[in-house]
Amino acid sequence: MAKHFARGDRVAEQIRRELAELIRLEVKDPRVGFVTLTAVEVTPDYAHAKIYFTTLEGDAAIPELAEGLKRASGFLRRELGRRVRIHTTPELHWVYDRSIENGAEISALIDKAVKSDQEFSADEDGKDA
Repeated sequence: MAKHFARGDRVAEQIRRELAELIRLEVKDPRVGFVTLTAVEVTPDYAHAKIYFTTLEGDAAIPELAEGLKRASGFLRRELGRRVRIHTTPELHWVYDRSIENGAEISALIDKAVKSDQEFSADEDGKDA
């Protein structure tokens, strides 16, 4: 059975793709370096869009990157209006996405717990012998 996606989901995904391409090819601001758009949420009336982004450049680069994206919002919104056919071009709101960092922290904690459990099991096996 085919998956059914709401129009809002399709529009959000198209906005994410178009913005990623525009940022990669058209934005000349040096503060906007390597950025990945992880998700877009669009309000039902398409007036506002939250764009979640992440970067591998580290925490120190986030404020400058966010400022660069905010400064480029007018240009990006205009170009988005030319590429995406919806009745209202949304106002862009940039949100740093910490999910990758959180995932890495959780993964490290799991690895630490597994290693601790293996060491405990090895100690228990040694006592039984």
